[in-house]
Amino acid sequence: MGTFRNSTAALSLSLSAVLGAYMVTAAVQSAQEFTSMQSADVERVEIEVDLDGAVERLAGGVRFPTISNEDRDDFDVEAFEAFHDYLEETFPNVHKTLTREVMGDPRPYSLLYTWEGKDPSLAPVILMAHQDVVPIASPDEWDYDPFAGTVDKGYLWGRGSWDDKGMIFAIMEATEMKIKEGFQPTRTYYFVMGQDEEVGGGEGVGHIADVLEKRGIAEAYLVFDESAPLAEGLFPGIPQNTALIGIAQKGYLALELRVDGVGGHSSQPPETSNIGILAAAIAKLEAAPFPYKLNDALRHQYRWMGPELPEDQHDMYAAVAFGDDDEITELEQQFIDMMEKQDLTRAMLHTTTAVTIIEGGVKANVLPPMARAVVNFRPTIGDSKEYIMDYVRDVIDDDRITITDVSQSTPATNIADPYSDQYKLIERTLRQIYDNDIMVAPFFVVGGADAKYFAAKPMGINTFTVTPLQLESVADLPRLHGVNERIQLEEVGRSIGFYYQLMTNIESQ
Repeated sequence: MGTFRNSTAALSLSLSAVLGAYMVTAAVQSAQEFTSMQSADVERVEIEVDLDGAVERLAGGVRFPTISNEDRDDFDVEAFEAFHDYLEETFPNVHKTLTREVMGDPRPYSLLYTWEGKDPSLAPVILMAHQDVVPIASPDEWDYDPFAGTVDKGYLWGRGSWDDKGMIFAIMEATEMKIKEGFQPTRTYYFVMGQDEEVGGGEGVGHIADVLEKRGIAEAYLVFDESAPLAEGLFPGIPQNTALIGIAQKGYLALELRVDGVGGHSSQPPETSNIGILAAAIAKLEAAPFPYKLNDALRHQYRWMGPELPEDQHDMYAAVAFGDDDEITELEQQFIDMMEKQDLTRAMLHTTTAVTIIEGGVKANVLPPMARAVVNFRPTIGDSKEYIMDYVRDVIDDDRITITDVSQSTPATNIADPYSDQYKLIERTLRQIYDNDIMVAPFFVVGGADAKYFAAKPMGINTFTVTPLQLESVADLPRLHGVNERIQLEEVGRSIGFYYQLMTNIESQ
C-alpha cells in the first residue's frame, strides 16, 4: 500500500507539472495571439451624390408622421399610405425596376422590394430599414416641429431623420444612382422596410421573414440592418472613433404582473393592498437579477476590442476572448466584476429586468381592485422564454400574482461570424467611406432591430447590423427617441455613399 501511495503521489506531481507547463504555454500563446484585429491600408472612396436633392427628399419623408404607438390599434393608416406614395414618386427608377409588395399581418403596411439579380442561384442580399418612428413625448421641448423636416444650421431636424428614415432614403438614393448607371446586381437584392419596428416588428418584418422562408430562401448572403452609429467614445474605454458591427442581438419579452382582489374604501385597508403585493413582487425581482454569463458573441467582441484597450488589462481580455463556457476563470471573473459597474456593459452579461409600466389606483381614497406592472426582459443568448418565466415565478413566489406574456416575444439571435467575408466586407466599406483610422469591432447588441427575425432563422446566419451614420459626439445619442432628433447634412451624403459602395463591394466578392 505504501508503494502504491508513493506512485500515486509521483504521478500527481508529474500531472501537476505537465498541467502547469501547459497553462504557462497557453498563457504565452494567448498573449502572442492577442494582437490587433484592425484592418489597415484601406483607401478612402469618394462617392458623388446629389446632396441638396437628397436632403430635400429625406426632409419630405420626415414630414409623414408614421408613428408606432404602444397601442397597436392607434395606427395612422393614411400616414403610411401617403409615405408609400411619396417613395414611389421620389424614386421612379427604383419603382420601375424593382418589384414592390406591401405586406404585413394583420396590417399590411410593410414594404418588400425585389431587385432581380443576374444569377438567381446565388444567395440573396437583404438590406433593411424601418418606416415607423416613436411618438413625440415632449413636443414643447423641440426647437423645430418634429414633423416639419426643417433644414437649418447644417442639420436636417425631425423625427425619423436618423432613426430610421435616413437609412430608407440612403438605400433608395444609392439604388436610384446604380440603376441610372445601368447597373444590375449579380445577386438578387431584397429591401425590407418594416412598419412596426418600434413596437417589436412582428406584424411587419416578422411576417416578411416567414414569407421569404416559405418561398424557399434557405440562405442569405448578407442581411444588413441598423444598429449603433459611429461616434468617438461610443464604447467605454475606447476614446477613438468607433464603429460597432452587431453580430447578435438579445431577445425581447414583456411580462405583465397582475393582482386582482377586493377593492374598497381606503379607511378600511387590508393588511396588504393589491398595490403593496405588486410592489413587493417588483422589489423581489429587482433584488434578484439574472445570473451573469459569457457567450461567444462577447468573446468575439473582446477579441477585437481587447487589444485596443489598456495593455495592462490584455491578459484579462485574452482570457475572455479565448475562453470557453465550461468554467469561469479568475481572469474572466475580473472581467465580469469590471463589466457590471456600467449599465451598458452590465446589460451584455445577462438577461436584464426593467419595470417599465405600473398601473393601479385612480383616487386617493379608493383601494383599487387591480394593480398591474409590465416588466421588460432582454433575454441573453441561451435564456429561453420558459426559463425566464419560471425564474420570475420562483423569485416572486406569490400565487396572488398572475404572470402573462404580453409581447411578441423573441429569443436572442444566432451569432454571425466576424471572421466571415461578410463582416470584412462591411468593415472595408465603413473604412472606405468614413475613415481608415476608426476602430471597428463586432458587438453583442443589447437592444434589438427588425433584423432579429432573420437572424433567428437559419437563412439569417449572416446578419450584421450597424447604422452608417457618423455622430458629432456621443452627447447626440439621447436624441435617438428623444428631443431634437437630427442628422448632419453631410452625413446624408455619406450614408448614401456607404450603401452605394456596399453594393459595389458585394459585386466584387
